[in-house]
Amino acid sequence: MASIIKRKKSYSVVYNYTDENGETKQKWETWHTHKEALRRKAEVENQQNNGTFIPPNCQKVSEFLYDFVCTYGEKKWGVSMYDGQTALIANYINPIIGDMDIQEITPRVVDKYIQTLQKTPCVSTKTRKAKDTFVSDKTIEKIIKLLRCAFKQAVRWELIGRNPFDNTVLPRTEYAKRDIWDAETIRKALDNCHDGKLYVAMNLAFACSMRMGEILGLAWRNVHIEDEDIARDNAYVYIEQELTRASKRAIEMLGEKDIYHIFTPLMPNTSTRVILKKPKTDSSVRKIWLPKTLAYILREWRKSQNELKAFLGDEYQDFDLVIALPNGRPCEERIINKEFALLKEKAELPNVVFHSLRHSSTTYKLKLNHGDLKATQGDTGHAEIDMITKVYAHILDEDRKINAQKFESAFYTNANPDLRHVTAPPEPQAVQTVDLAALIEQLQQNPELANTLATLIAGSKGSN
Repeated sequence: MASIIKRKKSYSVVYNYTDENGETKQKWETWHTHKEALRRKAEVENQQNNGTFIPPNCQKVSEFLYDFVCTYGEKKWGVSMYDGQTALIANYINPIIGDMDIQEITPRVVDKYIQTLQKTPCVSTKTRKAKDTFVSDKTIEKIIKLLRCAFKQAVRWELIGRNPFDNTVLPRTEYAKRDIWDAETIRKALDNCHDGKLYVAMNLAFACSMRMGEILGLAWRNVHIEDEDIARDNAYVYIEQELTRASKRAIEMLGEKDIYHIFTPLMPNTSTRVILKKPKTDSSVRKIWLPKTLAYILREWRKSQNELKAFLGDEYQDFDLVIALPNGRPCEERIINKEFALLKEKAELPNVVFHSLRHSSTTYKLKLNHGDLKATQGDTGHAEIDMITKVYAHILDEDRKINAQKFESAFYTNANPDLRHVTAPPEPQAVQTVDLAALIEQLQQNPELANTLATLIAGSKGSN
């Protein structure tokens, strides 16, 4: 049984329990109010009676998350996910709540943790500079999603009784309208682009809605642009891998699961490796049909690449990549981004990131196909169709306006009679009832009124 001991400014709930070694120990828990202490006392006694009591555990959040990553993350995550999740733990979880016991994390503590995150400066890394001053709502959402998953395992491992991250109220994430180029701006950009790699990459991003990693990982064996393909409008590319950079630690911890190739680094002491790997979602593995012009662009690009390959001979490192450096080695994202920045500056183009071309593509296709979400999702490779409806809702709203205009033209304009000139029927007037007793009384009291009424009635009969 538990008991409550009153102290100067608090109340302690005291109870005995048996630890994992079978030894009986005593636990003191401090609460600010008598009501809180009573609630905890009842909770402990109820759990002890029905056999659901979990003995106190002094494991720290940081220690638990290390176990979680080793036992859960290594089975479930790919290398990119591993690097991303461990970065969140190192930058935004352990520095704030890492020294707390996992059993101290309550829904109230979680709410305060979220408030702290909103005031926490973003962390910059060696390879990526922070874009926001403070942790964004989207990053907070990722952090809580990670912790919800981790503490679900803590419940399963019987370290805690319930998951404090369930039903967490998150800051509202606003999907702002994307800054993108319209078709005319993209034509101007392509006309001013003199770098072959960037030119092909921009066309693939816009015409095929491809992500940067998918473009840089595209292999010639998956590009079908022969005469017969083009003649039948059946030229296409098949997306089955992407190029990215991953930490050596992630590769060592996870093994080469879903990794197709690890490129030998130019500098052997680097802590990361460039790899070709399977896309993170099954929906990202897809077939994308090519416009004929893009098919011819790719044929010319392949021809020039083959000429360079023949010229360099053994010096050319052939990895079958569509977008490659002059020596055949993979072209990383930073190289394309650098060339893209130079193009924007020289051509005086609006400042958007390269990834915006994919958003321009999605927007353009939604307009062309009048909001066909499924067809658009097939090209973009979004795992959830809701992602398109959230981010591109303004385009879908434009189509809904067009629907109203078409409805007006098809139904109302051609209606007979012209429904635009039809007015609503008048409101029916209320029928007034006459109090006969009161009327007779007034006529008796006023003979002149009675004579006038008789004259009116006689005149009405005469006119009929």
